[in-house]
Amino acid sequence: MRIAITGATGNVGTALLRRLGAERDIEVVGIARRAPDPDAGPPYDRARWHTADLGDPACLGPLAERLEGFDAVVHLAWQVQPSHQRAVLRRTNLNGSRHVLNAMLAAGVPRLVHASSFGAYAPGPKDDRVDESWPVSGVGRSGYSVDKAAVEAMLDQAERDYPGLRVVRLRTAPVLQHDAGAEVTRYFLGRLAPVSLLRSGRLPVVPRHRRLRVQVVHAEDAAEAYLLAVRSDRTGAYNIATEPVLDGPLVAAELGGRTAPLPLALLRLLSRAAWRGRLVPADEGWLELGAAVPLLDCSRAERELGWRPRHDARAALRDLLAGVAAGAGTRSAPLRPTGGPDRQQAA
Repeated sequence: MRIAITGATGNVGTALLRRLGAERDIEVVGIARRAPDPDAGPPYDRARWHTADLGDPACLGPLAERLEGFDAVVHLAWQVQPSHQRAVLRRTNLNGSRHVLNAMLAAGVPRLVHASSFGAYAPGPKDDRVDESWPVSGVGRSGYSVDKAAVEAMLDQAERDYPGLRVVRLRTAPVLQHDAGAEVTRYFLGRLAPVSLLRSGRLPVVPRHRRLRVQVVHAEDAAEAYLLAVRSDRTGAYNIATEPVLDGPLVAAELGGRTAPLPLALLRLLSRAAWRGRLVPADEGWLELGAAVPLLDCSRAERELGWRPRHDARAALRDLLAGVAAGAGTRSAPLRPTGGPDRQQAA
């Protein structure tokens, strides 16, 4: 089997390359704007590399040529920064997804496994689980969510226009792992994040609100879901998340702190001010997404793909927080470390 992975140097891509290390019947090409150095080592030596700026229309011809004879494309490439430049993000996320799809069709690749998100869903319940039939119209105040929903609409149209195209959409919760620690700090938390408190294993106060309840999934379990989707003949959408649901009390218990009830209006104000003042890189849309997105019923993935997560949400959270505290990363551009022992290991 021959597969190509866009965004193969990122969080999920790195985990998937690591998982594919044991799958010797699969030939892998990684597609990224910045390929890893030739001496980057595992897991990046699992793939042959093709560099492409997917948002550039000029990538279409070379990419189609590179994909000829492939069995599937796993489309992971997605950009979340710079958050102050929506046009830049949409160039990669919307135009880039369209270019990948068109290159696949030109090359005759029959199968696409697309990295959708729980963020593609319309606002939903926080005290129940929704299945894959929940509306995929996004959360209006979140640019990330709007773009994820737009790409799903694009795929809907492609499936109508090209009946032979087989599409799988994995609607994952946030994907956590130790090696994403530096990336999460750089893309979401910023320089003012209390990383020193995480190194001590304690965070004194955690905000609490009844709507701020989300699921997550460990990167190893997400990678397993992608591998199962590649090998399966199934199509359609699959929710991918683990239990228990993370909320203020659970996070506070993990970090030895206490919760402080805060109204969403105040949290919105603080988030907006911090982003506009460039104190944090993540815009207020991420808060809106966390408050609106529904909880996921993952029974279809378990039933049809045979997916069973090995890590619960507490373990995934601990792994990420340890990575944030250590400035952990890998020898790829998106996951480069920020300092500490992991910098030495990656150098």
